[in-house]
Amino acid sequence: MPGRQASDRRPPRTPRSSGLDRLADLAARLLHAPSAQVSLLSHEQLVAGGSGLPPGVVGSTGPLEDSLCTVTVEAGVPLVVEDAVADERVRDLLPVRSGTVGAYLGVPLESRDGHLAGALCVFAPEPRAWTPSDVALLTEVARTASSELELSAVSADVERDRMRWELAVTAGGVGSFDWDLRTGALVWDDRLLEIFGYTRAEFGRSIDAFNARLHPDDVARVGRALDEAITGCTTYEAEYRVVLPGDVTRWVQARGTAVAGPGGTAVRVLGVAYDTTANRDSDARLTRVLETMSAAFYSLDLHWRFTYVNAEAERLLGRRREELLGGVIWDLFPAAVGSPFETHYREVVRTGRPREFEAYYPAPLDGWYELRAWPTPDGVSVYFLDISERRTAQKSAEAALASADRATRRLELLARASQDLGATLDIDEALASLGRHVVPTLADWCMITRVEEHGLRDVATWHVDPAMRATLESYAEIRLRTLDLTSSFVAQAISTGEPVLVPAPATETMAQYLGSPEARALLRELAPETGAVLPLRARGRTSALITLCRGAGRPRLGGTDLLAALELAERAGLAVDNARLYSEQHTIAEGLQRSLLAAPVQPEHLQVVVRYQPAAEAAEVGGDWYDAFRQPDGATVLVIGDVMGHDITAAADMSQVRSLLRGIAYATGATPAGILSTLDAAMQGLGVGTTATAVVARVEQPAAGSDGPHVLRWSNAGHPAPLVLRPDGTTSLLDARTNDLLLGMSTAWPRADQEVALEPGATVLLYTDGLVERRDRSVRDGMELLCEAVAELADRDLDGLVDGVLERLSRGDHEDDVALVAVRLRREGPA
Repeated sequence: MPGRQASDRRPPRTPRSSGLDRLADLAARLLHAPSAQVSLLSHEQLVAGGSGLPPGVVGSTGPLEDSLCTVTVEAGVPLVVEDAVADERVRDLLPVRSGTVGAYLGVPLESRDGHLAGALCVFAPEPRAWTPSDVALLTEVARTASSELELSAVSADVERDRMRWELAVTAGGVGSFDWDLRTGALVWDDRLLEIFGYTRAEFGRSIDAFNARLHPDDVARVGRALDEAITGCTTYEAEYRVVLPGDVTRWVQARGTAVAGPGGTAVRVLGVAYDTTANRDSDARLTRVLETMSAAFYSLDLHWRFTYVNAEAERLLGRRREELLGGVIWDLFPAAVGSPFETHYREVVRTGRPREFEAYYPAPLDGWYELRAWPTPDGVSVYFLDISERRTAQKSAEAALASADRATRRLELLARASQDLGATLDIDEALASLGRHVVPTLADWCMITRVEEHGLRDVATWHVDPAMRATLESYAEIRLRTLDLTSSFVAQAISTGEPVLVPAPATETMAQYLGSPEARALLRELAPETGAVLPLRARGRTSALITLCRGAGRPRLGGTDLLAALELAERAGLAVDNARLYSEQHTIAEGLQRSLLAAPVQPEHLQVVVRYQPAAEAAEVGGDWYDAFRQPDGATVLVIGDVMGHDITAAADMSQVRSLLRGIAYATGATPAGILSTLDAAMQGLGVGTTATAVVARVEQPAAGSDGPHVLRWSNAGHPAPLVLRPDGTTSLLDARTNDLLLGMSTAWPRADQEVALEPGATVLLYTDGLVERRDRSVRDGMELLCEAVAELADRDLDGLVDGVLERLSRGDHEDDVALVAVRLRREGPA
């Protein structure tokens, strides 16, 4: 798991392991990597094995902080680096900065007890992609490498214990005894006295002195062994515990023989004894290690009998150790006779050298195994792994290499087609691009058919032969009018929602469903040999069909080509249905938005024009709104606003704010600042929890009989400034002298009215920020463009002016909703 620390055991300084080199080479070949490495980590990194590495690297050490394998072990999971220079986890490490590593895949080496000893990795100097299959394959090889390391550690322990025992014997660690059965005198040498914790003065020279040191639980058993040897004048052997002063317990192994006198009865017992405490501890520790190993292990004596079998060997051999221990391997596993197993085992005994090999054992085991056998004084020890899955993976990898080129082309086809399908929301355009992708990789020619509410419609065709494309188009123009839509292959694909394969000869098979001689003639000219009709489905409905046809020179669509075609049909079905849903939702959203916006008033002295355009890439209802109405005193009120958000909630909030403002303006007859202040209070009191920007403007007529100008009185709540177009063609923005807060922020903030005189023919433009703001330009730049556009379009009528402004600034691909109100004072008419 992430965060586990590497084992604090220092990597063994053993000779270079050919097993680790071989596993590294296998990993490199399976994953098509130029280099592979086995690293062991403690206070430094040891390169324990490798493939494709410069001379001298294997066996070398280096600092942990420069190793990508350190990052792997610290993570505790496979480390996948496709572009090392761009990956912030490793880009600063020396192998990356030097150019040695451009792509890296590493897997921690985990022992059975959970310690992380290091990592197995493959790498390349250039960036490359790693697939989930690559990670799984390297993980499998890493398990084998972990077992190899465990075995090396066990082998080193065994060798250490053997050397320790030989040194003990050489140093005189064996004591002797002589027991005279006639006199009862028991004589021990100095080594035996030392083992039993006696000085020569303390030792009583009797069997009672011996029994006094025996562990109470062993006295009876050892006594029986002595009695049996004495009675039969046979050998004596026993292992027992002695308890020294201070309650220190030792294990002692004794061997001897009872010597008969002239009468044939035993007269003395002679023998030796030695301390086996260390061996007992070592054997227990070694047994614990062997039992917890992830690799299988067993030992054979010189007569080929099983003397030890660990738990993993029981599992892989399919037998309990009680059935194996003492049995001859050639009897228990007769298929091994004459096989590589027997050949290599006997060679180990003959030469005294280890052997590593891979071999297959037939049923009932039916598996491939990797084995390492080495000689011991008592026979042969063997560790082995079941590599059946690895062999299968290796064969699969080799087969994959053979079809890699075809698979690459199919993947490129899927990638290109998916990109084109997702690049447009026009269904016919998307389907037309699909045809050019499937030909010629999957078919010689194809037809694509829309399944619509009122019937079928062929929307795209493509042929690999340019000379045949006109013929195919002619066939598509008349095919559906003459096609049997109840039992044809097209009808079957629609009714079942499943792909339908057209067997050879497809020309005549398909022609029987055509009612027109002309259509049959065109089909025979196209001459399909085999074909397939694939439904393009998503969300339980078939939105289109693609008919793929191959000529006589190509095999029937099947295997990986058919899988690629089905994958492409699935992606295309989803893309087409997404486009359909988008179109439907966009229409619904736009209709809902427009239904919330009332038609403006048209006073005699004013011309009022409004526009609303939803965002080009959104299907939700927005918060932009406009309004134009008259107050009881005859003044015309213009409103433009934008509630924060772009969803159904924003639309609901917009509806509330718009209704409140309209009611307040009409009921109070207040000025714009008064309307906005009252609206703030109403929003707070009624719990309308939103904020909004808005401009409220009031066009006031001159008093009856007066020659004065019209007055535009307005107040701005954080909204883009209105624009005035004078009759002489000049423009100006009605910037506020003070920056008023947005609606819904505070009821204590004072709002102010501002006014400007308007001549007949003057135009006022109110708009939302979607008109002037885009990702590629600031609001300030957008305002400048607006002023330029209005000035250049000044001579147009009001509708033409508004439409021209929208065309220039929104370009049909605007990212936000746009609402716009324009009012122009008529040059003639009632004052």
